[in-house]
Amino acid sequence: MIRIPQVEYARRRAELMARMEPGSIAILPAAPLQLRNSDVEHTYRQDSDFQYLSGFPEPEAVLVLVPGREEGQYILFCRDRDPERELWDGRRAGQDGAVRDYGADDAFSIQAIDALLPSLMENRRRVYYAVGQDDGFDLRVLGWANQVRAKARQGVTAPREFVAIDQLLHPLRLRKSAAELEVMRYAAQVSARAHVRAMRASRAGLYEYQLEAELEYEFRKGGARLPAYGSIVAGGRNACILHYRENDAALNAGDLVLIDAGCEIDCYASDITRTFPVGGRFSPEQKAIYELVLEANLEACKHIAPGKRWNEAHDATVRVITGGLVKLGLLQGEVDALIESEAYKPFYMHRAGHWLGMDVHDVGDYKVNGEWRELEPGMCMTVEPGIYVAVDSPAVEPRWRGIGVRIEDDVVVTVDGCEILTGEVPKSVAAIEALMAATREHD
Repeated sequence: MIRIPQVEYARRRAELMARMEPGSIAILPAAPLQLRNSDVEHTYRQDSDFQYLSGFPEPEAVLVLVPGREEGQYILFCRDRDPERELWDGRRAGQDGAVRDYGADDAFSIQAIDALLPSLMENRRRVYYAVGQDDGFDLRVLGWANQVRAKARQGVTAPREFVAIDQLLHPLRLRKSAAELEVMRYAAQVSARAHVRAMRASRAGLYEYQLEAELEYEFRKGGARLPAYGSIVAGGRNACILHYRENDAALNAGDLVLIDAGCEIDCYASDITRTFPVGGRFSPEQKAIYELVLEANLEACKHIAPGKRWNEAHDATVRVITGGLVKLGLLQGEVDALIESEAYKPFYMHRAGHWLGMDVHDVGDYKVNGEWRELEPGMCMTVEPGIYVAVDSPAVEPRWRGIGVRIEDDVVVTVDGCEILTGEVPKSVAAIEALMAATREHD
């Protein structure tokens, strides 16, 4: 399976340290274990910033970067090897593994961090860390600084500045490298196969969770340990609930089903939404709404390229959808005035996309100095316009009510436009109906 190579992690650490102020230190904790119930833990997933710089997959660890340290700039505090615990919970890297397999210059027991880390902070003016994200870790950092401050009469100076590391780190994460894009393409391919599998399996009488099971089978088969987020499988009117998660209703003949799901590979997310008829054929009303959303999806991709602004793709979808809703009779008025008054929002209430990467809603500012960010090669995002006609909307003819459609693709900005990573999932009416019809012929 494709993974980020260790040389990439080393490059990232070097790039971050080059951006740090002289005489500074960076400290990042691993994600904590989370209890599911009693003494049963959730499947562990590393903190994204910690993973980005280390690739180290274990909890109870702290990463320290000390630019200019003669003994080595990258230090990892981690759990000791423990044969008894490893018998129950699995192998640990230990300090030798942290150096050998994960590129640390030095590695120490996490049990020794309170004794050793203050010395690494001595005579460092600035500390970069995740300020305010974990109250307990905030207190530990301040406690280490106070230990250094207590040595003032010995001529030792303590840090005077505590700065959020995300202002240096997150711009690096926003622009994906060739290695990252390789992993994200693979995640998109696995997720695409899962969506196709769900389309082929769909039929009236199944339950939403049965299609979810088809998705998760394909995710795991492709090497994904986890979905990138909780899968949405929403039949009929449930598709009008944006973050529907129950996934327990029956799939009915004549309804659409909206699936928003993607897997995670090596901590990189994919995020795909497709909407298709449970029985394999769109009704006239479903087709009209669907093709309008598809037109918006395709138009948005024309506005993703270097030099374009973040908001341009969204604005393009608003214009297409508003104009289309007028033509269908779901809105009345002049398109520009309807856009100005946001009359489309009862039907299209969310943005057309978000950054994508290690987090499904990835890091990165959408505006810089008050202006929408200019797109650059390597930036990854979703394109996900939708139309949702509330089932209880009295202003809409009954034939339209309860139709929810979203079409979402993963896109990376290239030097001359954009690349769609999720193109292996059918999204035209003809292609979806042909796929589902062919499946039924072979049943």
